[in-house]
Amino acid sequence: MAATGIRLEGISRIFEARGKRTEALKDVSLSTEPGSFTALIGPSGCGKSTILRLCLGLDMPDAGTLTVDGLVPTEATKQGLTGVAFQDAALLPWRNVEANIALPLDVLGRKLSDYRPRIAELIRLVGLEGFEKSLPGELSGGMRQRVAIARALVTKPDVLFLDEPFGALDQILRRQMNIELQRIWMETRATTLLVTHGIDEAVFLADRVVVMASRPGRIAKIIEIDLPRPRHPALFNEEHFHALEREVSEALDGH
Repeated sequence: MAATGIRLEGISRIFEARGKRTEALKDVSLSTEPGSFTALIGPSGCGKSTILRLCLGLDMPDAGTLTVDGLVPTEATKQGLTGVAFQDAALLPWRNVEANIALPLDVLGRKLSDYRPRIAELIRLVGLEGFEKSLPGELSGGMRQRVAIARALVTKPDVLFLDEPFGALDQILRRQMNIELQRIWMETRATTLLVTHGIDEAVFLADRVVVMASRPGRIAKIIEIDLPRPRHPALFNEEHFHALEREVSEALDGH
């Protein structure tokens, strides 16, 4: 089946607890093209992570339709068409790098022997050659996040979801990881949806930045990022980059 990206049409989600009704999302429509990189940015509580949970089939919308590669999210997940990495690398401490990367294969019931070349390829891709047998406790924070990204890619997913994957890292390391993530994405070309609070991160990585507003959660503005790839560290100092940052910032301030 050809990749068809992510499609949200008229998505609404309401949470009710202790008599309080929260409209997490209201009439959200968004389409991402296969092989594109989209960043979601907005204030806390605007529904960014709710969108991610809906796309992964971890929650259900109250209204609207949502497909990932033309399938309902739970089916896309079952077929290994999606990968996900969160802010917490969530590696199993008793499993080494190779075994942690292989974890989705266990969940999906796939034969490890069929994926050994893929695991070796991913270890090279994320720059962890020589650390194959290392346990998470022997790795730095950035290295653990590299393992988490490799784990998300092990099934060769068409779609990659990233929920603040570098949010716990310091600014210097975060920037290095942004550069690494771009390199990895350019090699895999998985359709990617990134949730972030970092304006510079969104502008550096994405083809489009989707600015969200809260109460209720909705799309306020979509900003096209017309920067050529590959994007180099010097870009962070260029005026056009700063102009795009200001455009995102103003869209956030306006809502």
